[in-house]
Amino acid sequence: MSAVTVADSGVRTARRVLLVAGILVVAANLRGAITSVGPLLETIRHDEQLSAGQAGVLGALPLLAFAVFSPQVPRVARRVGMERLLWLALVLLTFGILLRSVPLPGLLWLGTVLIGMSIAVGNVLLPALLKRDFPDRVAHMTSLYSVTMGVVGAVVSGFAVPLAGTLPGGWRTALGCVAGIALVGVAVWAPQALARNQFRPADVPAQKSRTPWRSPLAWQVTAFMGLQSFGFYIVLAWFPAILHSNGTSEENSGWLLLVLQILGVVMSAVTPLVANKLTDQRALAAGGSALSFVGYLGMLLAPQLAVLWVVVVGLASGLCFVLALFFFTLRSIDSFAAATLSGMAQSFGYLFATLGPVMFGALHDRTGGWSVPLIMLLVAAGVQACFGFGAGRNLTV
Repeated sequence: MSAVTVADSGVRTARRVLLVAGILVVAANLRGAITSVGPLLETIRHDEQLSAGQAGVLGALPLLAFAVFSPQVPRVARRVGMERLLWLALVLLTFGILLRSVPLPGLLWLGTVLIGMSIAVGNVLLPALLKRDFPDRVAHMTSLYSVTMGVVGAVVSGFAVPLAGTLPGGWRTALGCVAGIALVGVAVWAPQALARNQFRPADVPAQKSRTPWRSPLAWQVTAFMGLQSFGFYIVLAWFPAILHSNGTSEENSGWLLLVLQILGVVMSAVTPLVANKLTDQRALAAGGSALSFVGYLGMLLAPQLAVLWVVVVGLASGLCFVLALFFFTLRSIDSFAAATLSGMAQSFGYLFATLGPVMFGALHDRTGGWSVPLIMLLVAAGVQACFGFGAGRNLTV
């Protein structure tokens, strides 16, 4: 082997390693800015004088941004490139996190919207990047990036309350600390933004440039994505409050939410590898949804066993979340199809999920308890199992 060949091989390996590192650091920014709010929601409510319904709206704003912006991401990526758009999103994410922490009227809400817009880009484009650059390693890379996303999200939520209690500025400073992770992402992803400008027009056949609105499979994937997000973001926003109302301290409620997310991380690591070996994923999707049902039922009927139900919901939410992400690549034939399916599923899915924290909080305000909101979660988990059975079929859009 010539010296030139060895040098070229070394350069390709270095670029590959840098790409993997970049994907992981982007993934690290896709959840923490949102999960940090849940444990502090009661404090924010008190400080900002918000009702439970208004706090629910605050929790739903990132999801609404996902819904509105996700369908536009593939189109914008074709014009400016996936790598460059991801880098711009990380810059905007940093700005949004800092803006959210400024103690001026309205900036909490504006910063939250910008955070949602930024994360929507990564949500849509990472599955497409994996389909394009790691076609033979999609399951392993999905496992790796979902674990990274889950670990960072869990750690950030777990330390939110302790940081708010010790840092000057309280909850605002605690939320602002997440900007450090975003800045690391800006730096690590910069070489990718400078090196490439994908999607190239030649990569995007004309007949595949439209969102698959007429595909029943695409709608089943979308429904599964929406219903699991509906439950997951309710859990992030309201489980600490439910635990606190049942006698758990605010700090311990935050740590239990951390446990829930760590268990989700474990399932995120395992699920793609298992799903990739199955002929189809129908039993996996329906079974994970049924496990969520059991956890919600336990919180309703035996709240004194909250730790057990946190474990059950953590395992179920991790399984269903990463399976929904994996469906974007499993059910598509190329990278652009993955991006369009991801954009469609996340748009309609998150639009529906937006209703979750709001409805949950409003039902609590109206009934004065958690029973009716939890019954709503039970119904959603049952419907999710049905759509998961359809989305799990071994077909492509």
